[in-house]
Amino acid sequence: MNPLIDEPAISLHVREQEEPGIEVRVNFGVFAGRHVTPAEIDELASALREFVPFFAIVSENRHEFGDAVEASVHQVVVEVPREHAAGEQEVLAERIVLAANGWALECIASRHGAGDL
Repeated sequence: MNPLIDEPAISLHVREQEEPGIEVRVNFGVFAGRHVTPAEIDELASALREFVPFFAIVSENRHEFGDAVEASVHQVVVEVPREHAAGEQEVLAERIVLAANGWALECIASRHGAGDL
């Protein structure tokens, strides 16, 4: 008897994954020099709710490895499901990018003073 089969799974192999209709990545850590806070994610969600009907925000530490290269970055990802990105998808994506840029700049300025990036 395999005890891992009888217990809830810690790791799962995802065989199929539906791509989001829109995906916007914010390289938050590169510019902020830190991780995003839960309160800051709530602020981004509040800004997006004005024009996006349904979305997910993922805060991730991404580590990439290959040969002699190793990279680590903190990103915030906004995902809009296909069914909620129908219509003028490029216009909606651009609005999300602009909102995310403004949000990130405000987050960075709030911790670094009023300096310019």
